[in-house]
Amino acid sequence: MKKSPHPIYNLQFGLLCLSSLLFSASFNMLIPELPAYLSSLGGGEYKGLIIALFTLTAGISRPFSGRLTDTIGRVPVMAIGSIVCVVCGLLYPVLTSVAGFLFLRLIHGFSTGFKPTATAAYVADIAPKDRWGEALGIHGLCFSTGMALGPALGGYITLYFDIDVLFYVSSALALGSILIIMNMKETLAGSEKFRPHLLKINRRDIILKQSLPAAFVNLLICISYGAMLTLVPDKSEALGIDNKGTFFMILTLTSLVMRFLAGKASDRYGRVRVLQYGLVALTIALVVTGNANTPTLFMVAAGAYGIAQGILSPAINAWMVELSSPEHRGKAVATGYMAMEAGIGFGAAIAGWYYADMLERIPAVFYFAAFAVVIAIVYTVVWQRKNVGSTTSSY
Repeated sequence: MKKSPHPIYNLQFGLLCLSSLLFSASFNMLIPELPAYLSSLGGGEYKGLIIALFTLTAGISRPFSGRLTDTIGRVPVMAIGSIVCVVCGLLYPVLTSVAGFLFLRLIHGFSTGFKPTATAAYVADIAPKDRWGEALGIHGLCFSTGMALGPALGGYITLYFDIDVLFYVSSALALGSILIIMNMKETLAGSEKFRPHLLKINRRDIILKQSLPAAFVNLLICISYGAMLTLVPDKSEALGIDNKGTFFMILTLTSLVMRFLAGKASDRYGRVRVLQYGLVALTIALVVTGNANTPTLFMVAAGAYGIAQGILSPAINAWMVELSSPEHRGKAVATGYMAMEAGIGFGAAIAGWYYADMLERIPAVFYFAAFAVVIAIVYTVVWQRKNVGSTTSSY
């Protein structure tokens, strides 16, 4: 009798995906509007810090969230991340100085330092290993839907309402994410109660050595995303695009179908092989973005980037988990996400520093990001040749 496939598409998985959609929309809806908001506060020269500060604390918190995910459980750590979004959304209208705004960006980063780490471990817990790519791809599709809906909704709100309304809606969406999480079952066997000593970490708690290959590739990939987040709002305005979230909406929508297909492909053909196709696609997308000088070409670039992202995301996440053992999944995900935050932060900081409000410098930033992706391609080819036969599913 043929064994039926594992039922990963159940209520538990559905709730997780819905929670992630709301969480993603909550903080992504702010991104396209923040550069102009910071300028209105008198801090236009600090635009590169909008993303860099956010990713700094996200990266710093990863070792703690990874350790807590593997001790107190997945659900409490997910809840912490959403709570940070709720609080920050309520405080943006209160702390209206440049220093206050930058402080909140620093605190807001803890949200993505906690929730995605625990969420990826939760997905790996409830899905069988031979369907991790598919499950992570579907979950990523829902997260990306939030990334698409958030900026579009944020752009609509700021066109017709005061920006404070945007902050309050962001907080409300994060609250919805928490309410869903509270109704989910814990998947970590033998979870402990929180005790302060769990926050004490040593060098072994920070990075999982086995996951470093995937983490390094993730870092190189995410340099481009940091540049995107920093430069796209100003580029959109220069091209006469009223809703600055349009680029991100198109990017995300085009990635949705690709995430589902690429997730299954990485399960069947191997993580690294699928990654290499995605890296080539990303290189092309970045070159097109750098050369986009009309709204139409700019939107084509958004679609191309979305396709590349849809290929890369489920494969890199599944590779991260696959390189680890079950008891270290939280740490494995944390390692990969620390690399992601480092890449985004570095890309944002470099973009903000070099750009300096001079539009003619934007192409060079994207060419630099494309060069980083080419390095990732070379690295995966070398890694693949050295590791042939050791982990078949990675190829």
